[in-house]
Amino acid sequence: MRANILIVEDEESILELIAINLHQSGFNPIRALNAEFADKLIHEAIPDLIILDWMLPGMSGIEFAKRLRSDATTKKIPVIMLTAKSEEENMIQGLNSGADDYLTKPFSPRELVARINAILRRKAPELIDEPIKINALHLDPSTHRIKSNDTSIRMGPTEFKLLHFFMKNPDRVFTRNHILDKVWGSQSDIDDRTVDVHIKRLRDSLSVKGHQKLIQTVRGMGYRFSENPEN
Repeated sequence: MRANILIVEDEESILELIAINLHQSGFNPIRALNAEFADKLIHEAIPDLIILDWMLPGMSGIEFAKRLRSDATTKKIPVIMLTAKSEEENMIQGLNSGADDYLTKPFSPRELVARINAILRRKAPELIDEPIKINALHLDPSTHRIKSNDTSIRMGPTEFKLLHFFMKNPDRVFTRNHILDKVWGSQSDIDDRTVDVHIKRLRDSLSVKGHQKLIQTVRGMGYRFSENPEN
């Protein structure tokens, strides 16, 4: 699954330069010359990340970033702000508007791609991580598929994220709060017992092929994914 990156930039030459480099780096670029059209595109399909120019005709990038952060549907979309303004005060203003990162023009397309990867690695690792195989269980983050040998295993998006986290950290014990932070995010206000509910759902999904024992409860501590559950 290629990450969808919305580029909001009114200079067409820069827009195309970014789009070409993103495509070559394995992303799916989506183009918008102004905030109003970008807003229309977002309501049709939520992008995985937005590259947003500060100086736009009509609504500025700063105004648009604030609008994104005030809307429950779009407030968690990562935003990288592009601007010719390099002063510290402008950088602070851009970050305070809700941008996750800030890049001044002219910039290196390679640096932009590196920053996109860094943000997605933190916020949506399933979009850029490599497939993982442990014993017969195979998880591919890019296609959002899980297989046991050649048989597909179906599960919900939260259970997928849980399993992905566990398989990247086999045989380590994690508390419920640690799992909440890594899977749901540090800003989540849900109860830590929610982890138990999703662990049960994950085990139910894995039980189809007899893999439920891979998810072990460690009394008084939390959970772990065991590569050798019989040991």
